[in-house]
Amino acid sequence: MPLLIVALAVVVLLILMMRFKLNGFISLILVATLVAFWAVATDSLTIDGEAAGIADIPDIIADGLGGQLGGTAIVIGLGAMIGRVMGDAGAAQRIAKKILSVFGERGVQWAMVISAMLIGVTMFYEVAFVILVPVAFTLVRATKVNLLWVGLPMSISLSTMHSFLPPHPGPTAVAGLYNASVGLTLAYGLMIAIPVGVAIAMTWPRLAFVKKMNPQMPAGLLAEKEFKDEELPSTAMSFIVALLPIVLIAGSEVARMTLEMSESLSNVLELLGSAEMALLIALIVAIFAFGPMSNRSMSQVAKSMSEAARAMAMILLVIGAGGAFKEVLVSAGIADYIAETTSGWDLSPLVLAWLIAVILRIALGSATVAVSTAAGIAAPLVVATGASPELMVLATACGSIAFSHVNDPGFWMFKEYFNLNVGQAIAVRTTYTTTLAVLGLGGVLLLSQFIA
Repeated sequence: MPLLIVALAVVVLLILMMRFKLNGFISLILVATLVAFWAVATDSLTIDGEAAGIADIPDIIADGLGGQLGGTAIVIGLGAMIGRVMGDAGAAQRIAKKILSVFGERGVQWAMVISAMLIGVTMFYEVAFVILVPVAFTLVRATKVNLLWVGLPMSISLSTMHSFLPPHPGPTAVAGLYNASVGLTLAYGLMIAIPVGVAIAMTWPRLAFVKKMNPQMPAGLLAEKEFKDEELPSTAMSFIVALLPIVLIAGSEVARMTLEMSESLSNVLELLGSAEMALLIALIVAIFAFGPMSNRSMSQVAKSMSEAARAMAMILLVIGAGGAFKEVLVSAGIADYIAETTSGWDLSPLVLAWLIAVILRIALGSATVAVSTAAGIAAPLVVATGASPELMVLATACGSIAFSHVNDPGFWMFKEYFNLNVGQAIAVRTTYTTTLAVLGLGGVLLLSQFIA
């Protein structure tokens, strides 16, 4: 019954948005409220393990929305401002021209795949996305190609890195539950993630149903002006600002993992390497580098940031509403129901961990909840069956990326940035995430033939 309710909720959401063209934010909040009413009627709605009633529904929705936007709003907001400041100063155009000079117009997809995989090893999907997407937009305008031709390889590569590999949250968290080596998990994960991610990133934009889509870039996220060469900032400064958050985040992580240091220094590096602080520092550098230092006034820079914030308002609301929907599903006990149902299944531990994560992902939308719950169920199997704990991490993490759809806040970020309707986003993102999950499991099973 709980899974049927989830399915009905998704159907209602799709009807509201596709048939009646209702705004995504309103549709998600409305469906989340209806599911919460069902949970109250069946005595399955809880807050922190305590039974909840209809008076608690607004708090649950607010917690879900706030929890989703707590870090996401800062990251996306700062990233959008950096992108717009760079775009209005011509820095994004300068980077795009350099990429084109190195890879050529035919190589822009490879440029995005390589950049996304290098950045995505250490950076969260959302952070890397907002850093790279202005460059993708500028490349699209410079080459006059389809937005998805450039943007999709970037997104697929980032999804692969984020879902398969530590130090990303899901794989890192379950590595502890399985008592797995993070270093070995990363090494094995790269063996799977690179070939699988590249194959899908280069295949998906060439599929017939994807090539038929021709979305326009969202208004307000890219400068309208095309600059002459003499008006562009230097290549060095353009890349310094673009790479600064990457250097801070990745450098901090690597230093803290490999060097012996005092607790106070480690705390400082952790602060500087947080996504929020790294992007804030990069924005401050961008303000001065592409403001007073490049003959643009502070009022012009402020205008760029304000326009970026306005353009992001609805995107953030929709992403937050996706978090509210997810929170209601979790509070309704869907995860507990799935855990109880699957706990007695007699399957290969690798397949079982993957399958439980897939079911949780479909039902709840949250990859983090899916991977952690699935690992909690499957963890005893590591000792009982002798399965490799590192491969168990990868199998569980692969399952958690499958079937990204309307209850996944990341789905809405993808949809809004690439200006797709719901049907198009499902056709593109849901299929590529599911293919990643299936091929990822195949890679894990293949490795299991050689790794004890």
